Amino acid sequence: MKVIDLSYLIDEDMTVYPGTERPSLVQKYNIEENGFRETKISIFSHVGTHIDAPAHMLKNGKYLDEFQVDKFVGSAMVLDFSGCGSRIINLNDIQKYEEKISGVDFVIINTGWHRHWGTDKYFKDYPILSLEAVQWLAKLSLKGVGVDAISLDFMESEEFYAHNTLLNSGFIIIENLTNLEAIGDEIFTLSVLPLKYKGADGAPVRAVAII
Repeated sequence: MKVIDLSYLIDEDMTVYPGTERPSLVQKYNIEENGFRETKISIFSHVGTHIDAPAHMLKNGKYLDEFQVDKFVGSAMVLDFSGCGSRIINLNDIQKYEEKISGVDFVIINTGWHRHWGTDKYFKDYPILSLEAVQWLAKLSLKGVGVDAISLDFMESEEFYAHNTLLNSGFIIIENLTNLEAIGDEIFTLSVLPLKYKGADGAPVRAVAII
């Protein structure tokens, strides 16, 4: 068995969505004075590698803590569009993988944009799925869709059609994945278990691929 970490390290200097506060990691107790270490963590629910719940965008959408735990684990495959050279991944591009997609729980989009993590470019010109491609995916029996970029929608979007379409279908969305190139094109087990807190509109996750 091979386990691949698909998550970014959470630290106080990490890349965050513009306008979001960075995490605060404060050591409140230490071994020298207290005999043990304990850290106070303050973090927004959509920082780093994280899940969006339907409640993130939808007034009456489900929270993560309302899903059964098996919602966050399942079979997955990576669709590699890292060399597509276009801002839009069209329906025809996705449908080429229809046979494989029909047998998995999660579709993960590799845009190659993880290479720009930590730079201003990470927030600009990353590829996204077309509306038609999103609508097609939303009709499948999937648990969720993931991407190695800051969002499934452009940052300048006003409609957020990818989020609204997929979340309306009961999907979860996983953003800021990394190391997808280490997986290849084989089907694997994806685990994206979130913190179990009340009213979870989203949560950082330790995303891993198990091959």
